[in-house]
Amino acid sequence: MLSDRIRAGLAAIADPARAPAMQAYMKSAMPYLGVSSVPRRALCKELFAGLAFASSAEWQAEVLAIWRGAEFREERYCALELTGIRAVRGFHTLEALPLYEELIVTGAWWDYVDEIAGNRLSLILKAEPAAMKRAMLAWANGDNMWKRRSAILCQLNAKRETDLDFLYACMAPSLSSKEFFLRKAIGWALRQFARTDPAEVARYVKEHEAELSPLSKREALKHIG
Repeated sequence: MLSDRIRAGLAAIADPARAPAMQAYMKSAMPYLGVSSVPRRALCKELFAGLAFASSAEWQAEVLAIWRGAEFREERYCALELTGIRAVRGFHTLEALPLYEELIVTGAWWDYVDEIAGNRLSLILKAEPAAMKRAMLAWANGDNMWKRRSAILCQLNAKRETDLDFLYACMAPSLSSKEFFLRKAIGWALRQFARTDPAEVARYVKEHEAELSPLSKREALKHIG
């Protein structure tokens, strides 16, 4: 099984002495083996080379087997790597959204969520924009903080293709939230778009100054003179 090969490969390159510090930094309940990102990605590249899946369902089942069976956090990072290989690009349709919803809800931390939101949900948004926008607006108005953060960040790398009305609609339900990760997401999304249109971000911040948290405003305006 692929999950067994991943576990064996990670164990072979692990530095157990690094594991406690990695776990402490990420405030993770799940332990680490002690494998940093560069060798982990090299391992994934080797293990995933030539992989092909007959269907989206087959690919999703493999990802979930790795994710659900993980004993160490690096195994879950490898599951995320498997969602980003070239061979599965065509599977990033609305059919994959329940997969990512499970990873977001059960992962429930920024290292997983931000990778999924910025680099996976964005692909679904490009493939099926109307349906995906409806889904993300539902997430943005829901109770789960990590799904709300994901909706805010799903256009993070869209640059001039950013749908501002959609971005602002995803942020609106969280503007008054006291949750750090939502305040940070709002500021990050605005700061990223400010690279494309700083005047628009400055206008938005001024218009919503009373609603935005100091953290969101500070992040949004960080690179605006």
